[in-house]
Amino acid sequence: MIITLTTPAMLFPAVSLLLLAYTNRFVTLASIIRNFEPNENNDLITEQITNLRKRIYLIRRMQEAGVISFLLCVLAMLAIYIEYQQIGSYIFGASLICLMYSLYLSVREIRISCDALDVHLKEFNVTFKKKGRRADKD
Repeated sequence: MIITLTTPAMLFPAVSLLLLAYTNRFVTLASIIRNFEPNENNDLITEQITNLRKRIYLIRRMQEAGVISFLLCVLAMLAIYIEYQQIGSYIFGASLICLMYSLYLSVREIRISCDALDVHLKEFNVTFKKKGRRADKD
């Protein structure tokens, strides 16, 4: 498949916005972590800190994969520019794979974030009914 110089260039805005979103997540988590009191120690706080640590590492990997994707995208454009079409196509494919990996990690981080909210809600000692499908009554 032959791709033009504009094909990898189309990823620039998407990857840039993605990296910005990842950075915002990281800054928010860092702020939350800094607000914990070091001498406060109970099971819920320990569980929250463990959860936050997982999320921070995932965000770091998301950012790394996003940056590698961005770098490969630039390399693909350079290869296409100097008329190495085949190599540029392969590099662009690798860029897409890194981007998919970054998005996969993002979904994992979102799931862990939901678990963190569940831990926080445990503090309120309120039980909720799980929603399920109702069986039709005759």
